[in-house]
Amino acid sequence: MKVIRTADPDHAAFAASLNRRAEASEAVREVVSTVIRAVRERGDEAVLDFTAKFDGAQLTPAQMRIPQARLDEAWDSADAALKAALEASHRNVAAFAKRSLRQDWSAVNEQGATVGEVFHPFERVGCYVPGGSAPLVSTVMMTVAIAAAAGVPEIVVCTPCGRDGTVNAGLLAALKLAGATEVYQIGGSQAIAAMAFGTQTIQPVAKIFGPGNSYVVEAKRQAFGVCAIDLLPGPSEVLILADASGNPAFIAADILAQAEHGKDSMAGFITDDAALLDAVIAEVDQQSRTLSRQAQLGPVLEKGVFLMQVGTLEEGARLVNDFAPEHLSLITTREEVILPLIRTAGAIFLGNHSPVAVGDFLAGPSHTLPTGGSGKSFPGITADMFQRRTSIIRLDAASCAKSEPVVRAFAAVEGLDAHGRSVAIRTEA
Repeated sequence: MKVIRTADPDHAAFAASLNRRAEASEAVREVVSTVIRAVRERGDEAVLDFTAKFDGAQLTPAQMRIPQARLDEAWDSADAALKAALEASHRNVAAFAKRSLRQDWSAVNEQGATVGEVFHPFERVGCYVPGGSAPLVSTVMMTVAIAAAAGVPEIVVCTPCGRDGTVNAGLLAALKLAGATEVYQIGGSQAIAAMAFGTQTIQPVAKIFGPGNSYVVEAKRQAFGVCAIDLLPGPSEVLILADASGNPAFIAADILAQAEHGKDSMAGFITDDAALLDAVIAEVDQQSRTLSRQAQLGPVLEKGVFLMQVGTLEEGARLVNDFAPEHLSLITTREEVILPLIRTAGAIFLGNHSPVAVGDFLAGPSHTLPTGGSGKSFPGITADMFQRRTSIIRLDAASCAKSEPVVRAFAAVEGLDAHGRSVAIRTEA
């Protein structure tokens, strides 16, 4: 872990380094570009070649899609505790999503025209569910269940299989409950390319949702424009901002919960209290020895965790906005002062008893959130992202006549006389 105290000579330089922007390396961009080009040219064949190369799974085109019967079987055979947990999460996520959907509306403008908006669910969306070192069953709820709540009729899911060509049964059970209509056991940038551009087996989607590694995120970035994307959620991260009221054991537990994701995960802790900083360091050391995922924890604790002391919590809030964390845990007796200062966090967890893990699995808002600094530009997944907006405009003769002088003036200054004439011809009639 990197520990930075206020008296350290590199304190200012480290603080400046927290102001980041999400950007893929040139190597990642080149790999993804190669994958996308191959999938566009060769379809299923390229997808399966890359699946064998990157995931070690040998599949045929017929094995790409997981039959509905396997989803049914996974749900039927799931134990009662898992079913209860999935159902609890599903209820909260679906209820939150339905409250968030945008509603049709109409009004009359100054000239008497009726204007408004109507919202329809996308016809076909793609949801990416990572596999990796842990099957992210919860991501099914935080993407697929929201799509279903929004009324999307075709919900395509891509998730990587293991070397043996199988997908975790708990994840399949979640897909059944959440409402996936097509499930393909492929992952990585090749899966994003397949959903965006289509193959012989997978029809293209209108919009792609879900988190992934740096290659998946870059594939979404390169596919943008061919289809829509939700945001750029990459490796997971948490930042904790606390004053002396923070519980060091709870804070350490949240840092370790983040670190066990492994790979490029990040966890940061910022405080204005030196004693709390020391206590959290001690707790992380003690608690980490008791956890099972040592192979994932070790590298993240070494390179992906920082603990920083600042002069004031207001200074800490400025650093939070620079960092734009996926998850922010805010623990302070001055919540009413500090909370309004936070502008870029994906999700904020308030107080000592609001662990990020509850947001990951259960609370209701999607846990698919912007990472790598992209929170400066993107929000997390919301239900209205699964809706298409269309504007509606209706004029009668009177409102058309009232609009004509304004249109005439715009048309004159822009040199578009046919525009002006298209309104004038109606008023003259």
